[in-house]
Amino acid sequence: MLFNVIHWNVDPEIFSLGPLSIRYYGLCFAIGFMLGYYILEKMFKSENISGEWLEKLFMYVVVATIVGARFGHVFFYGWDYYSQHPGEILKVWQGGLASHGGAIGIVIAIIIFSKKVSKKSPIWVLDRLVVPVALAAFFIRMGNLMNSEIYGHATDLPWGFVFERNKETLAKHPTQIYEALCYLFTFGVVFLTYWKTKAKDRQGLIFGIFLIGIFLSRFFVEFVKENQEAWEEGMTFNMGQLLSVPFILAGVYFVYKGLTKKI
Repeated sequence: MLFNVIHWNVDPEIFSLGPLSIRYYGLCFAIGFMLGYYILEKMFKSENISGEWLEKLFMYVVVATIVGARFGHVFFYGWDYYSQHPGEILKVWQGGLASHGGAIGIVIAIIIFSKKVSKKSPIWVLDRLVVPVALAAFFIRMGNLMNSEIYGHATDLPWGFVFERNKETLAKHPTQIYEALCYLFTFGVVFLTYWKTKAKDRQGLIFGIFLIGIFLSRFFVEFVKENQEAWEEGMTFNMGQLLSVPFILAGVYFVYKGLTKKI
């Protein structure tokens, strides 16, 4: 046996300055976006793309990720509560973000960005943007680990985590790590595909690979993850899985189109 379970009791707060607290989740979020900006800057320079585009795209994506993820949580998971407490919707600092909502927000932002700034196809932009986004997704899931949230069912596997801050006594699947590793692998695939092949000339191919890698991973990890809401109990597929299916199908479509379309 490699481990005899892991007792996890990390304080999610690094330090506080009066009413302001610095948390690992926010730090992971910031690192993901900073590294993403650096990677996208290198990609844009290699294609002689305007640096002004990068700055505007970064702002579009940051705002779209936060707003989309928040509204995704509100509408997909917590509408019963938030419909009765609309004033709580804007309190993002209290937690409650959904990755599927963030993905939808980014797609909408890219459509607007393409019309107003780049004048290129949204898929052209997404083929490049998803490379750093996959890395950011890795860091966000590691932030979830530091928050002791979004973990799995009880397990007797030797790498199970006992999330003591949540008063857990049984080892649970560390599904944050499962997803993070899948996202890191997806990042490696799309990163190498962009730099080592001519895939960026096959519009939609890299975007499709990203969608399949991220959301197929999410679909399967959900089988060992605890449901986020009580009303998901008894469902054959939970909300996270149902929301992943359209993205997976879209990924298959874009990969097929990218591989079969003549250049």
